[in-house]
Amino acid sequence: MRARAIARYVRMSPRKVRLVIDQIRGKSVNEAYGILQYSKKGAAEPVGKTLRSAVANAQVKSQDDGT
Repeated sequence: MRARAIARYVRMSPRKVRLVIDQIRGKSVNEAYGILQYSKKGAAEPVGKTLRSAVANAQVKSQDDGT
């Protein structure tokens, strides 16, 4: 299942954030967490928060589909 989350008003340049996003795009959630945990980029923190939000959105969405 694919889930989406959007982070708005992040005070960081899109180019810097895109560098981190490109590293985790297409990976599993656990792999992405591992990459973000050891990333030295400042954008790893807001990207990690957004990833956690996407995981939570997917869990809620899967619960709603069953009802």
